[in-house]
Amino acid sequence: MSSKGKVLVAMSGGIDSTVTALMLHHQGYEVVGITMKTWDYAASGGSKKETGCCNLDSFNDARMAAVQHGFPHYILDIRDEFGSFVVDNFVEEYLAGRTPNPCVLCNTHIKWRALLKRADALGCEFIATGHYAKVRQHTNGRYVISKAVDETKDQSYVLWGLQQDLLSRTILPLGTYRKTEIRQMAHDFGYPELAKKAESYEICFVPDNDYRGFLKRKVEGLEEKVAGGSFVNKEGKILGQHKGYPFYTIGQRKGLDITFGKPAYVTAIDPDTNTVVLGDEEDLEKEDMKVARVNWIKYDSMTEQMEAVTKIRYKDGGSHSIITPSGTDVSVRFFEKAKGIAPGQSAVFYEGDDVLGGGIIQRVV
Repeated sequence: MSSKGKVLVAMSGGIDSTVTALMLHHQGYEVVGITMKTWDYAASGGSKKETGCCNLDSFNDARMAAVQHGFPHYILDIRDEFGSFVVDNFVEEYLAGRTPNPCVLCNTHIKWRALLKRADALGCEFIATGHYAKVRQHTNGRYVISKAVDETKDQSYVLWGLQQDLLSRTILPLGTYRKTEIRQMAHDFGYPELAKKAESYEICFVPDNDYRGFLKRKVEGLEEKVAGGSFVNKEGKILGQHKGYPFYTIGQRKGLDITFGKPAYVTAIDPDTNTVVLGDEEDLEKEDMKVARVNWIKYDSMTEQMEAVTKIRYKDGGSHSIITPSGTDVSVRFFEKAKGIAPGQSAVFYEGDDVLGGGIIQRVV
């Protein structure tokens, strides 16, 4: 029995999760590797070959690393759970005229819960992943997520939904390293090919990166149901016809198949009337938004208005704002207008490098 404890490590077969497992193994933890199968690519109907974390090559890579270093490895099939929750939500959000972030939902409701359940069954005190973020216990006793040292890889944004019972048992060893250091570790551990392995940034169940095609395959007759909608300007004047409101996202400029002699952007989507509003780039700049289903992390609850840096998308650098909590909802006012706020995406609030909490953008005011 290890003096550091037993840890269940989520292993996708990629460089980050493999180095996480090997790092903890060499630090003296009793490591158990687990690879989660979340999706069957054949079910998506896409044309692209399986890639990312759910293909056979990745499973074999994860298992081989575990075998070579002498710790057990399991495969956990969570396709039913994943599909009924994450994929259904993905489809429903687009049909509601919003832009979902399935990775956030998966982390919050599926992967961590599945890991914790299996960790308990295997007698593991901890769970670990290859996310670039840090977790620590605050002086107030709560567990806090913070930005990674390597801000170019930081993934704290997608972890805002994790609750205290999950964070209290989570180890995120990559948060204090830069990606270049992780690549060197892969070499040092004897896996130079991992350092060269391509990283997937696609949605795992949309391997061809064509979410429109995925929606058409999942919702029978969707094209016919939403065809014939109108592009309108902010005054409501009809500008032309579009292919159906679910096939557009806030901020989209390319693929509109309509020209005005200047760039046009999707600025709003109304599913009730099947209309897509087009405007200028400055029309994407908004001052206020409403955020719902907020999960507070750093503090038990938030009742007072305060300043925070708010991120409205994964690659957003963050904007200074005033947040006003009201139960599980938050009103946000930006000091300077934020560009391209998309309902359905996550809003994450930061105090310095610490995640205060986050929620789902409901509407732009």
